[in-house]
Amino acid sequence: MSAASHGIAPYYFVPNPSQWPAVGSVALLSAGLGAAGWVNGAAYGPWLLMLGFAVLIYMMFGWFGTVARESEGGLYNDRVDVSFRWSMGWFIFSEVMFFGAFFGALFYARVITMPWLGDLDHKSVLWPGFTAAWPNLGPAGVVEAFQTIGPWPIPTINTALLLTSGVTLTIAHHALKDNHRGSLKFWLLITVLLGAVFLALQAFEYAHAYQDLNLKLSSGIFGSTFFMLTGFHGFHVCVGAIMLTVVLFRILSGHFTAENHFAFEAAAWYWHFVDVVWLGLYVVVYWL
Repeated sequence: MSAASHGIAPYYFVPNPSQWPAVGSVALLSAGLGAAGWVNGAAYGPWLLMLGFAVLIYMMFGWFGTVARESEGGLYNDRVDVSFRWSMGWFIFSEVMFFGAFFGALFYARVITMPWLGDLDHKSVLWPGFTAAWPNLGPAGVVEAFQTIGPWPIPTINTALLLTSGVTLTIAHHALKDNHRGSLKFWLLITVLLGAVFLALQAFEYAHAYQDLNLKLSSGIFGSTFFMLTGFHGFHVCVGAIMLTVVLFRILSGHFTAENHFAFEAAAWYWHFVDVVWLGLYVVVYWL
């Protein structure tokens, strides 16, 4: 008979008190203060930022290691699995809102603000010769001239890489569900490598933008939206690649079964989300 039929509450694992949330909070506070100090020219900024990231990495190793040991120890049941899924779902939703803010800023600047400033009534209070063109060199040309980056070749190659990585990750997932461990390891490794190549090409694109095109974060509203959108996306690709790498090492250690592998699924959800965001970036930033 079930526990519920005896009047006993269904089992749900409750972890012991943990120091990891506090450690993570200290890491994020340090990183935030360090980044703010660095942007404002404070000497302590870069050091405090690096300290924050170091503590954050330490927290991730410790906290995720604890969760992995609890999972492998059989402490989680179906109800815990459901809570994990809801948590990951809401986390990805928060990421959708995060990118939605930057897409919204780009839309507002290009579709609403620029035509409004180009209206004759408003142009009279701006500067002579203003044209409502995108990209724009800012008030009276205070922004240095720059060139934009088109969709070919690197953005298109990166699009192919990410789409291919989504396919290889799906193949790896099916291999896990079919208990084909060799195929699982191979296709997951290919996915991680595709993500690494994407990041390398994006770094090359940024170097080309700064050195050859004079396109910088300070290049007006175009530069700020371009680097904020593509830069934060690249950061998310990096995070996703790290997640998949951790999953790969856990698989090499014999973790996960065909029935119980939520950590793999969570990383896969995140990776597919990153793929979808890139498709939006590819069209809106590079083509339009």
